[in-house]
Amino acid sequence: MFRIDEILKPSSLSEALNMLSNDKKTKIIAGGTDLLIKMRHNNLIISRLLSLQNIEELKSIGWEDGKFFIGSSVTFSNLAENEDVKEGFLILKQAALSMGGPQVRNAATIGGNICNGTTSADSAPALFALDAQLLLKSKDNFRIVNIMDFYKGPGLVDISDTEILTKFILNPPKGKWGGWYEKFSTRKAMDISMLGCAVVLSVSENTITDARIALGVAAPTPIRCKQAEDIATGKGLSEDKLNKISHAALLQSAPRTSWRASKEFRSDIIIELVKRCVENAYKKAGGVYDQA
Repeated sequence: MFRIDEILKPSSLSEALNMLSNDKKTKIIAGGTDLLIKMRHNNLIISRLLSLQNIEELKSIGWEDGKFFIGSSVTFSNLAENEDVKEGFLILKQAALSMGGPQVRNAATIGGNICNGTTSADSAPALFALDAQLLLKSKDNFRIVNIMDFYKGPGLVDISDTEILTKFILNPPKGKWGGWYEKFSTRKAMDISMLGCAVVLSVSENTITDARIALGVAAPTPIRCKQAEDIATGKGLSEDKLNKISHAALLQSAPRTSWRASKEFRSDIIIELVKRCVENAYKKAGGVYDQA
C-alpha cells in the first residue's frame, strides 16, 4: 500500500517552481507510470505530490533556431504521432512505439522516462544517439546538461529537489543522416527492454562521416560506444566493418546475468542489434551496403 496526503496542480511552470522551492520534500509526478509502481512496491508514504499535468508549456514539440525541442511532459503517444518526429526523427518514433502498450504510451512522458534513471528506459538510447541536452529549471536559475552527464549511476540522475526538467534539445548531425532504433524483449509488447540499441550515422558518398551508437541495459546506465563509433567513422560499410563495430560495442558494455537473461545471451544480443541498427541507419542515410 501507499499513501498520498496532497496533490498540487500548478497551471504554469513558474507556479510549479515556486511550490518546489518552498518544500523540498514535494515529489514530482508526470504520467505516473513509473512513480506509482515504485510507491506501491516500496510501500512509500509521500505527503505531497506536484503534478505537471496542467502545465501546457511542457507539452510542446517543434523546431526553433535550427534545433528540435521536446517538452518533458510530451507523452509517448504524442511523440510517435507528431509530424515533425515522423518526418525527421524516425528513431524517436521507433523508441516511442516500443514503450509499453497504448494505455501506457498515452500516460507516460518522455521526461519521466529519463528522470526515472533506469538503464532500461526506452527513450534513452535514442536520446543518447541524438546527443540530447536537457534544460533544467529552478525558481531562480536554469542549466543545460548533456544527457550522457545526466545519468550518475543506476537510478541516479543529476536533478535536484527544486528543479524541473522542462525540455529536451536535440542536436541532429549536419548533412544527410539516418537513425535506427531496436529493442529486444522477451515479449513483443508490454515488456521491459532486455536491450535497446540506437544508431545515428551521417553519410556522404557512402562514407560515414559521423557515428553515434548508444545502448540501454548493456551497462548500469545507458551508454555511448565511443570506440565503436570511431571504428564506424570513415569509408563505407562492409560485413567485416560491421563485425568490428559490434564487437567494439560489446567490449565497451558490461552486460550482467539477471533473472531475465544471462550475461552470455545479452552479449549475443548486443552484437546482433548493433549490426542491425548500424546497417539500417546507414541505408536511411543513403549509404549503399554491399554484403558481397
